[in-house]
Amino acid sequence: MKGFLEDANYSIGLLDEGATLADVIDNCIYEHTHTGKKAFYVGDLGKLVRNNMQWQNVMAPIKPFYPVKCNSTPGVLEILGTLGVGFACSSKSEMALVQDLGISPENIIYTNPCKQASQIKYAAKAGINIMTCDNDIELKKISRNHPNAKLLLHIATEDITAGEEMNMKFGTTLKNCRHLMECAKELGVQIVGVKFHVSGSCKDLQTYIHALSDARCVFDMAEEFGFKMNMLDIGGGFTGSELQLEEVNHVIRPLLDVYFPKESGVNVIAEPGCYYVSSAFTLAVNVIAKKTVEYDKLVPSGVEQTRNDDEPVFTYYINDGVYGSFASKLSEKLNTIPEVHKKYKEDEPLFASSLWGPSCDELDQIVENCLLPELSVGDWLIFDNMGSGTLGEQSTFNDYQRPLIYYMMSFSDWDEMQDAGIASDTLMKNFFFVPSCIQLSPEERFSTAA
Repeated sequence: MKGFLEDANYSIGLLDEGATLADVIDNCIYEHTHTGKKAFYVGDLGKLVRNNMQWQNVMAPIKPFYPVKCNSTPGVLEILGTLGVGFACSSKSEMALVQDLGISPENIIYTNPCKQASQIKYAAKAGINIMTCDNDIELKKISRNHPNAKLLLHIATEDITAGEEMNMKFGTTLKNCRHLMECAKELGVQIVGVKFHVSGSCKDLQTYIHALSDARCVFDMAEEFGFKMNMLDIGGGFTGSELQLEEVNHVIRPLLDVYFPKESGVNVIAEPGCYYVSSAFTLAVNVIAKKTVEYDKLVPSGVEQTRNDDEPVFTYYINDGVYGSFASKLSEKLNTIPEVHKKYKEDEPLFASSLWGPSCDELDQIVENCLLPELSVGDWLIFDNMGSGTLGEQSTFNDYQRPLIYYMMSFSDWDEMQDAGIASDTLMKNFFFVPSCIQLSPEERFSTAA
């Protein structure tokens, strides 16, 4: 079986009813143990199909525009494109990626708050007209380089919870919206809607109420200037939990019906990113080095030390880190915990452990403190929920090699796509059969024959 990150000629394994993703992971580990022990992903593309069905059941008619920066691998983009999802792009390379899939410009929005002039010109040439803006300097830059641009004013939301810090916060104030409309009128730039974003870490759903109220104010303001507004972007922040999706829908649906009813002609869109891909990808990494450390150097300051002094404390180094698949760890907490692949007894002792990437850099710490059975060099660790923020542009620090990706989908998910009439012949060429029999060799099991 082949894994591809940049090559569009990827393949997707169709799992027989008796085969599971756990089988796939087991067999990939078996294969890599004998061929080089490289880190790798297993991506369940069927999860994207199921998440899209869930979105349609709960959030319709709000159209999803997937933020490409969350996970720009070809399997993800092609499946989502086949499902009819739009795309939110932050760069020229992302726009080019989705254009190569045949996505129409109307289904692409350019959302980078700080755009390069050359990339605005690229969007103009490609016919990608909808883009966001939150200040007059950006507005003037757009007017010079894209005369047909249609802008969504990005308004700020008050979604910072106690104790949370944010270094960069984008979005303009209601007061400044009037100034931006005056500038747009003078420059002859179209303003067609409003965007806001509520962080997935925000626990107060009242933030949506305030944001929708502010958006309605901007729409009313636009009428004074003669702008015809027809789009509202409620941003991302959807975690992937069905409960969270239903809670958000419960809050926003009544307000949308009042502020932006169907007869208003306003199209409501959203930017669910990790909602689609986070739980769809599992990462397997290999332990490449190990050492014993002093306990007081492992435990964070302020944490009571209760261990027995005779117990060893271990630091493990793995073949992936923050300059690769764990890049998001530099700016946020890791939302997954490591699972040991090898079987061990329930009563086997657990030891305080830390996990580090391969760069030997002081920033390359993946897990500060966790309890694990004693591992050996060559053992494997599994991280779930690794599909978001891990598979975009990555560093080449210390000759970092990007993990292979093994795409999978169950026959039941494939049937759902066929029943919905969205399983195209172009997509079908990428599939191959993965039998349930686990006695086959990796080469036989993961043949890429169509």
